[in-house]
Parts: sequence; C-alpha cells; structure tokens
Amino acid sequence: MFDKLEKVKSRYQEISGLLSDPAIAGDQNEIIKLSKEFSDIEDIVKAYDNFLQTKKELEENKQLLYETSDQEMKELARQEQEILENRLSELESEVKELLIPEDPADSKNVIIEIRAGTGGDEASLFAADIYRMYTRYFEKKRWKVETIDFNDSSNPGGIKEVVLSVSGKNIYGDLKYESGVHRVQRIPETEAKGRVHTSAASVAVFPEAEDFDIVLNENDLKIDVFRSGGAGGQNVNKVETAIRITHIPTNIVVQCQDERSQLKNKLSAMKVLRSRLYELELEKRDKELSSQRKNMIKSGDRSDKIRTYNFPQNRLTDHRIGLTMYNLSEIMEGDLDEIIDKLKTADRAERLASTD
Repeated sequence: MFDKLEKVKSRYQEISGLLSDPAIAGDQNEIIKLSKEFSDIEDIVKAYDNFLQTKKELEENKQLLYETSDQEMKELARQEQEILENRLSELESEVKELLIPEDPADSKNVIIEIRAGTGGDEASLFAADIYRMYTRYFEKKRWKVETIDFNDSSNPGGIKEVVLSVSGKNIYGDLKYESGVHRVQRIPETEAKGRVHTSAASVAVFPEAEDFDIVLNENDLKIDVFRSGGAGGQNVNKVETAIRITHIPTNIVVQCQDERSQLKNKLSAMKVLRSRLYELELEKRDKELSSQRKNMIKSGDRSDKIRTYNFPQNRLTDHRIGLTMYNLSEIMEGDLDEIIDKLKTADRAERLASTD
C-alpha cells in the first residue's frame, strides 16, 4: 500500500509542475485532464502527509519515553503515545479508503438502452415496464431525460427498444450496475391456465463521453440518412431526417430518428457512438483488473443475467450479491435506491479488499 502512496504523491508533484508549464498552457483538453487528476488525488496526498507526520510524532514520543527517567514525563508520554497510536490507526484506514480508485466515469451523464429480449410479446411488455421503472426513478432523482430513439413493439403497450440520454450529478456512478439481462417471471394476461412464463429485457448503460474522451475520425464513419418511422409529426416518412452511423473499425451501429431535424439526430447519434466507444475502453480496463477482483459486481458483460423479477412472489433477486427483496411492487415504481446502495457497498468492499 505504501508503495502505491509514494507513487501517487510523486504523480501529484509531477502534475503540479505540468500545470504551471507554459508548454501545455495552450492545450485546453490536456489542462482539463490534468486538473481533474490533480483534484482526484489531492485528498489522498494530504491524508498520507498527515499519516507520515503522525507516524513521525509517534516515533519521537517513543524515543522520549525510552530516554527520560522522569516518571511524570513517562506518564505523559504514555498518554500521548496512546492518542497518537489511535490517530495513526484512523489515518491508515482513511488513507486506505481514499486509495480505492474512483471510476473516472462515475461523474458522467449516461446513455441507457433498454431492449426486449427473449420471450416474444411478454418480453416487449417487460421492456416497457423496465423503461417505466427507470423513468420513475429518474423523476425522483430530478435528472433530465431526453429520448434519442424509441421503437414500439407490434404488441400494444410493448417496446422493442428505447435509447435515453440522462443528465444530472454522478449518474453513471449509480446506474453502471444496471447493465445486463433482467429476467422476469410472471403470468401473462393472455395465459389462460395461469402458468408462469419467463422472459427477459436487456439494459445497457454507457457513460456519456466528452469530445476529449473519444476523438472520432470522419473517415471511420459511414453515415446513412433515411425516413423516420413511427410517431414524430407531419414530416415522418416524407423528409429524410433519421440518421444511422456505422463506426467501421468496430462495426458499431447507432441511429436516431426521434428529432425532426437531421442535424439534431446526427448530433444525438454521435453522442451515443462516442459513449459506446468510451465504454469499450472502460471494459478493456475492467478486464485488466478482473484478475485482481473476486466477483466483479460490474462485469461490463451485458449478456450476464443480473436480476430476476418474480411477480407472483413480489420478489426481486440480484444474483451478483445474493440480494433478495420482497418489495417488487415498490421497486417497479422506481424505488431503486436500496438496491443501488447495496451494490455500491459490495463493490467498494471488494475493491477495498484488493488494496491489501
């Protein structure tokens, strides 16, 4: 741990010098990155300096206790030693907590995609329920939500997919645990014999990338313009405003048709593309760390089944941390804080253990 702390302190001093270097004064993106990194590690360095100072005082106190023959001085030194030892233990715990690396994307806004999975019509209805659950949660959080793409299902009340942009404070830090397959067990309204059916919806959460996070080469993009389908006003199917962008190196395809303006649709599609490419970079990082982590609460693999929603028993089970709750009806109304808090706590405990 102390080797890490020395490296952090050295990096802190290095960044301090770089920020005052005229050679990078004109590079605004570099200044933003360095300032963010400087701010992120400043508390760690200050806590470590306090630890080192307290450790030095404790050593001096022990030396005084060893050298003095005055009984009154010895008693005062023993009392001081106990205080310093307790303080040193507290500072060590504080430094260890601070040393847990924050996800650089936690403070970012997100792009969230909800899609019907296996299960036919029931899957599209469950996707709509998940969409409603999250929008209720966003309302409670007072986060701003914009619809980027929305595709109805042929089944009334169901959806094929919806893509949303959500903005506010520290959103990715809360929602990053939601990526994965959400499985539902319930009796469909059309089920005459009362049998429980199983279907699924997938959720993908991407941190919204800034321009300096991902730089796109126009030569890597294939942009198609087509006519919108579904709701959207008089220009639907008359004016080509919908945009589809293919990122050739990764074959990632995004589209947006929710806006009436071709330019707005293009800007929204580019935002989604940057975010998906940024998430790929984060996935690479997480895979490099996975060998050091026992469970990986957030695996980054959207094919993982993360939860089961059992309606007959009013039960929700999060399979990653073995959490079972019997308030599914409240959860479906957007009451997600307890689940998210428990996932964050489990993830932090796991990362804290990896610093030993």
